Amino acid sequence: MPHVAITRAVSRALERCELTHLERRAIDVELARTQHAAYERALREAGCEVRQLAEQPALADSVFVEDTAVVLDEVAVLTRPGAESRRDEVESMGEALAPLRELRRIEAPGTLDGGDVLRLDRVIHVGASARSNAEGIGQLRQLVAPFGYRVEAVSMRGCLHLKSAVTRVAPNLLLVNPDWVDARHFAGYRTLAVDPAEPFAANAILIGGTVLYSASFPATAERLRRAGIEVRLVDMSETEKAEGAMTCCSVILEA
Repeated sequence: MPHVAITRAVSRALERCELTHLERRAIDVELARTQHAAYERALREAGCEVRQLAEQPALADSVFVEDTAVVLDEVAVLTRPGAESRRDEVESMGEALAPLRELRRIEAPGTLDGGDVLRLDRVIHVGASARSNAEGIGQLRQLVAPFGYRVEAVSMRGCLHLKSAVTRVAPNLLLVNPDWVDARHFAGYRTLAVDPAEPFAANAILIGGTVLYSASFPATAERLRRAGIEVRLVDMSETEKAEGAMTCCSVILEA
């Protein structure tokens, strides 16, 4: 099946982004837009049809579309982001997804960020983070159970989202920062640890046989190559200053 990647133009307000674990640094918005265009090209070259949503000028973090929806084969769940400043990002994602999936929604007082959600086949692991609370995780569990999915809450530490600490890089291989998440949560999967000098290096996008990966983490990229992974590097330095990562900037689904 062909893949669709939904992205959003970089907001001119990106420098006012939410920050939790990083010190605020100057962000070059024009460079961020140039890098985002290269990211979208990489998605196309990996086989995705890229559908870019319009800029939301007043919403600083809106380029990080992953947090607004959890998309499965059968249904899409619109989230309720943990940061109040981000909740107005959700409606336009719902409009984009409505022709592609039946929609469900996380309701107050639940909060859920898509960056905390790691689907591994029929098991959906959700980081119990500052952005995704027990009510939100419980609502997700109820919404997806009719489609045969099991939701498991995952404890984590030291990072913003679960997918800051672990992502899938091959059918049976996970890239993990073991300081941030216990790999024993993911029984049945092999794991590859990030280079200790690159703690933010566990986030990657697997599309087909290619992994899209940040150019900021060369030592871990070399570990991936030695493991037989085909790596396509993309420079994401400016959105990384806003606590963004590879998966954050797209919602990828089968059309």
